[in-house]
Amino acid sequence: MSQAMHIVLDETAVSAAGQGNVLASRLIHRAHAEPDWFLYAPACVLVEADRSRPGTAEHIAALPGVTVLDLDLPAALAVARHETWGVAHAQYAAQPTVDRPDGAIIATTSPKRWEGQSVRTLDLTP
Repeated sequence: MSQAMHIVLDETAVSAAGQGNVLASRLIHRAHAEPDWFLYAPACVLVEADRSRPGTAEHIAALPGVTVLDLDLPAALAVARHETWGVAHAQYAAQPTVDRPDGAIIATTSPKRWEGQSVRTLDLTP
């Protein structure tokens, strides 16, 4: 039995996927094809990625292996405390939950942004 993989995309990873980044594409494929792979796109991350590259949010949200995470009240309260909503929503989504007791890994093409944060990262830089 293998352990489930839970991965949260930040806006750099979403943008990279929209531009054909091979590593991001592999994550998306695995999340669609493998039963224990879960890929999440927080709503605020999609907004930020779409601002820099229009159409990206719709494209990522339409993929069958990607679960869009809504901005519910607890997430909104966490986001309100930060300057950048996408980063805050991704960080909130990566925190441990009942379904994800070990939390999730944040996929990014900008790993330095996450240094000093209490999250694990996966570097998608080609």
